[in-house]
Amino acid sequence: MARNRSLLEKPMTRRTRFRMPNISQETVGRVSERFARAMGTGAFLIFMTVFVAIWLSWNTLASQDAQFDPRALNFTLLTLILSLQASYAAPLILLAQNRQDDRDRVKFEQDRQRAERTLADTEYLTREVAALALTLDEVATKDFVRDEIRDAMKELLEQLREDKKPGKKSK
Repeated sequence: MARNRSLLEKPMTRRTRFRMPNISQETVGRVSERFARAMGTGAFLIFMTVFVAIWLSWNTLASQDAQFDPRALNFTLLTLILSLQASYAAPLILLAQNRQDDRDRVKFEQDRQRAERTLADTEYLTREVAALALTLDEVATKDFVRDEIRDAMKELLEQLREDKKPGKKSK
């Protein structure tokens, strides 16, 4: 009795009788995107039209023994196949659209971040250009220096002339 009690007190381990296959969401997503991409082509529509036309022709025109989906039963097998295809197509297309929405959301976020960085860089460069413009206003240009030297030389020449005048004492 004590042994049974100890078994009841332990939680059961996971049963391994029916193991689910380990399929990654990425794999399922890639397959669904390929499927949706293939179903959205003209080639797929042409193939399906030809397939259904051959199916209907064979099961209508062939002898009763050669028909595998008789017209008398309203093409039950064809209806079943097309319904099965539609039942898988809709969720796979929705899954592909959701993955595309996720990619678009990530791309939008990256574009927004890039735009913010560009704006910040532009504002920084604008401030730097303004600072350079202010600095250049305070820097002496070649013409300004030339004019100042010319004025200083004139003043020196005038002082020299005044100093050479008779009757003036030098300091």
